[in-house]
Amino acid sequence: MAAETRTSGLVKSFSVQLAVSDLDTTEAFYAGILGVPLLRTMTAPGFPEYLVMEQSDWTLVFNEEALVVNAHPVLEEQFESFPRGVGMTLHFRVQGIEEIYEALLNEGLEILYPLEEKPYGFKEVWCFDPDGYLVVLAEPR
Repeated sequence: MAAETRTSGLVKSFSVQLAVSDLDTTEAFYAGILGVPLLRTMTAPGFPEYLVMEQSDWTLVFNEEALVVNAHPVLEEQFESFPRGVGMTLHFRVQGIEEIYEALLNEGLEILYPLEEKPYGFKEVWCFDPDGYLVVLAEPR
């Protein structure tokens, strides 16, 4: 699933911005492997692109770390001091979790907890995205 390119306003009730190493790699993981709908967008012509996952009242934004540091040099020390994703977990309800799990294994992505049926009615797999963010994938039984 390819990301769409457009300009977007990010005014939502809630938004989270994550720094990533490479937008193409992030897009391949979230849109390609997980099937999460992403938009490739920019705030205005000539500004850097970023990836957006939009829902009715929240937005998840992926920006390349180098561009964030370039725009906000004071953050460079923070990026060097703290690994990405520590203390953060992204949860997604998915369809076709067995196929997703196989794709994660085929891509050699790090699995924290393998695919398992949980007593609370979900199949789950816990993995790390290419930038080290912890991602929990769940599908109702």
